[in-house]
Amino acid sequence: MSVSLFDLSGRTALITGSSRGLGRVMARGLARAGARVVLNGRNPDALDGAVEAFRSQDLQADGAAFDVTDKASIDAAVDRIETDIAPVDILVNNAGIQDRGPAEELSEEAWRRVIDTNLTSVFLLSQAVGRRMIGRGRGKIICTCSLMSEITRPSISNYSAAKGGVKMLVRALCVEWAKHGVQVNGIGPGYFLTDLTRPLHDDPTFNAWITGRTPAGRWGDPEELVGAAIYLASAASDFVNGQILYVDGGILAAV
Repeated sequence: MSVSLFDLSGRTALITGSSRGLGRVMARGLARAGARVVLNGRNPDALDGAVEAFRSQDLQADGAAFDVTDKASIDAAVDRIETDIAPVDILVNNAGIQDRGPAEELSEEAWRRVIDTNLTSVFLLSQAVGRRMIGRGRGKIICTCSLMSEITRPSISNYSAAKGGVKMLVRALCVEWAKHGVQVNGIGPGYFLTDLTRPLHDDPTFNAWITGRTPAGRWGDPEELVGAAIYLASAASDFVNGQILYVDGGILAAV
């Protein structure tokens, strides 16, 4: 297989929730594979810092600050990107939040906030970008799913419902858009060590549970998501559609 299948030169990728964390790592990986990346976040200062960091590494990067839960903001931002930067060839729906609580006590606000950010935003972004991809006859949409698209833990009923919904949305969009040359797939990260998960990693009890539960016996390094992102964004996956690629160290394979 030629390495040119994984070359993203000449492609433009919009990655939501990419000013930090796993989104930023995946965006950097796509940029290193040749893509021009458009980073997104709600904090303009953090976003500007991320764009500057990319450019300092000679990577093509722009920023687009908008709220992924607001349809008007999404539509306006996609219009600006397509007009002022370039048509979006690759969309990575990565923005997400967590708001834990026992199901019997979870507030309606906490439920709606997680569903809106983690699920509804995926539909709204995919719709705004997807209709343009359909018109062009090609496109790649990658959605960040989760282990919680398949299994769950106590206190995250809202998050699990959202991520289960993302899995099925990936499949639904594939069924409708594959005939237009658009591939819609998901990445399901396991437990990765980031600034946000550092407190969990540093908790001896939780860390022992994760390393014991994961066949690989460790947390993932964020860079280990990059290969999956490049694969699903590139020509190498042109006949891959409606799939979730779990990058989890084997958790879902184990009892």
